[in-house]
Amino acid sequence: MPTVFVSHGSPMLILEDLPARSFLATLGSLVPRPSAIIAVSAHWNTERPAVSTAARPETIHDFYGFPEALYRLRYDASGAPELAGRVADVVGAERDPTYGLDHGAWVPAMLGWPKGDIPIFQLSVQPYRSPADHIALGRRLAPLREEGVLVLGSGSATHNLRRLKRGEHAAEPEPWARQFDDWLSEAAQNGDEAALANYRAEAPYAREAHPTDEHFLPLHVAFGAAGAGARGKALHRSFTSGNLSMASYAFA
Repeated sequence: MPTVFVSHGSPMLILEDLPARSFLATLGSLVPRPSAIIAVSAHWNTERPAVSTAARPETIHDFYGFPEALYRLRYDASGAPELAGRVADVVGAERDPTYGLDHGAWVPAMLGWPKGDIPIFQLSVQPYRSPADHIALGRRLAPLREEGVLVLGSGSATHNLRRLKRGEHAAEPEPWARQFDDWLSEAAQNGDEAALANYRAEAPYAREAHPTDEHFLPLHVAFGAAGAGARGKALHRSFTSGNLSMASYAFA
């Protein structure tokens, strides 16, 4: 089983006709059918790793001011309490029986596996820990690939909400966003662990692309979970809102 990182974009992605939505709708056909999904979402931030162990995780609508149709959506997949408990033991995580699926998890899962017939649970990210720490966290998950478990990192290849564009200004990404996105493509496809771990020093316009780390850290977990020497394959690259890269990668 490869590991996957997807850019999940705005919650509205699931309702909008965008290239990234069309791509995510094919995700289930691009990887073998998983026995279970570990979703590593940028929207679950904890001080130390945490794993959701709910048997029936609720659909969390962790956003405000969107159309009512978005709040009516439910992703009724089951959890995987036993597997989640094993993962908690492997990575030294706390167990949270109440946390459900935030939109970083259920939006791509609903598009990729709309029947909701694959068990899914979440693993949190720790924004105050380094990218290297998250690569190491992912590496402890690597043996699960042999069991058909998909590690699905869900964040954003670029994420600077203050710089997003609207209307006619959103057609072309600014040079800084394009340059960071191109750097990421090269580093991922080369499997350049040192560059990814030290992206703040290595990547052009890292501060503009990611004022904070949390939306990039799921990529580091997915990369680490693919095992030592893994290389990435670009599954999709596009931009929305001018500077929001929707790039997604598989690692193996």
